[in-house]
Amino acid sequence: MLKKIGVLSDTHLSRVTKDLRDIVDRHLSGVEMILHAGDYVSAELVHFFKRRNFRGVHGNMDALEVKGSLPEKETIQVGPWKIGLIHGWGPSEGIEDRIRLEFSDVDVIVYGHAHRSANHTKDGILLFNPGTATGYTPSGINSVGVLEFGEKIKGEIIEI
Repeated sequence: MLKKIGVLSDTHLSRVTKDLRDIVDRHLSGVEMILHAGDYVSAELVHFFKRRNFRGVHGNMDALEVKGSLPEKETIQVGPWKIGLIHGWGPSEGIEDRIRLEFSDVDVIVYGHAHRSANHTKDGILLFNPGTATGYTPSGINSVGVLEFGEKIKGEIIEI
């Protein structure tokens, strides 16, 4: 059972753009599901992703319509694996410690908010932030992520 899941966060767009469509087509076309960790900003983006096999949570910058249609956090089962999906809050420093307290019994926590990619294991849990596909990033490098679920879970950050 090898499953590939595409991961985005912090798109910060008021509408679906050609760049976003190109990113999804180029980097996430072969995935079985797409996760988005919040800060779409516009409900138009949520509708765009809902046309696919999609799960998402809202972020702090999302419109009320988005916040009303998506949860703040979610646990998703993929075969024997559990994914915690959350946006995050507060300063980037310490965000992983804060979000870790929101989930028990998960194998992966996918989060956003920091606009910095992360792909590492801490205390047996993969902490995965795809960075930002189309928003501001301190490094100047936009990115998305792919999670592969097989014998183990492997994360990959894809620079755009």
